Amino acid sequence: MAHMAIPQQPHDPSTWPTGDLDQVEPLIARVLAPNASPYTYTGTQTYLVGTEDVAVVDPGPAEAEHLDALTRAIGGRKVAAIMCTHTHRDHSPAAAPLAEATGAPIVGCAPLVIESDAPRVDAPFDKGYAPDRVLEDGEAMTGMGWTLRAVATPGHTSNHLCFALEESGALLTGDHVMGWSTSVIVPPDGDMDDYLASLALLYGREDRIYYPAHGPAIEKPRQLVRGMMGHRRARERQITKLLVEEARSITAMVPLMYKGVDQLLWPAAAQSVHAHLIAMERRGEVALSGEVWTVR
Repeated sequence: MAHMAIPQQPHDPSTWPTGDLDQVEPLIARVLAPNASPYTYTGTQTYLVGTEDVAVVDPGPAEAEHLDALTRAIGGRKVAAIMCTHTHRDHSPAAAPLAEATGAPIVGCAPLVIESDAPRVDAPFDKGYAPDRVLEDGEAMTGMGWTLRAVATPGHTSNHLCFALEESGALLTGDHVMGWSTSVIVPPDGDMDDYLASLALLYGREDRIYYPAHGPAIEKPRQLVRGMMGHRRARERQITKLLVEEARSITAMVPLMYKGVDQLLWPAAAQSVHAHLIAMERRGEVALSGEVWTVR
């Protein structure tokens, strides 16, 4: 599956046409990739930042249809940089062919490949991602009339970055914050403590609007982030309550915790529960014996 999230609402594909250039504000336009799924919502949104020269943010999957759409959207403009928030395969694979076609450098998150035999519900990592420049927290990429500054937001993945457009107060949030869904945190690379710390970091900022890689823009960002932090705290209270009642495995907890969620998405929910339990275990609140978790 292409992405790590638990959907909260259905979508109407007719209202989200793929391949079109949608100018969302003077310095930001987006092109929707044709990779809609229960885990990507309407698909990956690639953002073009700038007017005379552009940064292409989260170029998306390396599908011919999407690459053709990006070429049309770019037109005759110079591509100053191809920027990736993280390296799941619905975000970064188009970087390489786009760089070859345009001569632009690949800039942004660090490369990351997790080798594991464990079943995964997230998009596999892009093994071919090879950045020309890795941005550290606070470093910026600039073009004609635009500045994109990296905001390190580990949690969804350890290499996740958001990009703040300083000229407009917008934040491109990748998969860290989305309005349609909460991100699933998949161990061992995904880390719930890091994710919550990154949410707290964004809550302390004053960004005007969020543009996520999936789903609609978020016009009240601090309100949404506050709700997401509350949601995660509520999940931990729910886990504690279930384990006080009796020792349980994750498999036993998920149906009780996600009654209103399609069972096809329970494997994703189980990964987030696991991430919560790992964080709670670090704090000495729970313990694992075999596959069964107990309250300490």
